[in-house]
Amino acid sequence: MMRALRADVRALLRFLERLPGPASLAWVMLGLLLGWWVYVPVHELLHVAGCLLAGGEVSRLELSPLYGGDVLARVFPFVVSGSDYAGQLTGFDTRGSDWIYQACVLMPYLLTVFPGFWLWRRALDVAAPGPGAMLAAGALLPVVAAPLISLTGDYYESASIIVSRLFAEAAGRPLAAWRSDDVFRLVETWTAGWSAADIAAVAGGLVLSLLLALATQALGAWLGHRIDRRNEETRA
Repeated sequence: MMRALRADVRALLRFLERLPGPASLAWVMLGLLLGWWVYVPVHELLHVAGCLLAGGEVSRLELSPLYGGDVLARVFPFVVSGSDYAGQLTGFDTRGSDWIYQACVLMPYLLTVFPGFWLWRRALDVAAPGPGAMLAAGALLPVVAAPLISLTGDYYESASIIVSRLFAEAAGRPLAAWRSDDVFRLVETWTAGWSAADIAAVAGGLVLSLLLALATQALGAWLGHRIDRRNEETRA
């Protein structure tokens, strides 16, 4: 899987080398902006879907007006326009289940596993990139890079669920003490004083966050290569 991920990184570098000129990067950047604008509300709604499909409940999703908060608030009763972030699921009930919690946190990253990397590699492999391939490569970048972008957000939250379940009771801490979708805000708002166990838990959560993010990307790259190889064998 890691070989597949390294191959996709090399494919990105080759794609950039094949661009007609520096001005062509404008197409990639335009695709990146458009892709991010679309991906943010889709990402947040997938958090909702993950929670509901796993058996939880959702009461409040905050979404910036820039990313369609005003429009989606008219469609979904749980959407509120306005957020300190681009979007944040602030009202949800996991019924005390870590499995529901993980489904809620990680559901959006199924797009990274598939079809994100597969489509991205197809855009990168175009021999002579035109505006379409450049736009696609840029637009899909937020999808394939999402796990790394979320190292201190969703992926820390996913890791903290595991770390707190394993060690919080032994450290005399409640499960919620180490759990957060923003590790920086967690550190800022900690008022009870930091113990060695707290520092170790957060540090361990960040390390596990990185491992989970790389595993997600490696799985997506590997799956994309497997699909392409299967298609090539079928055509042959």
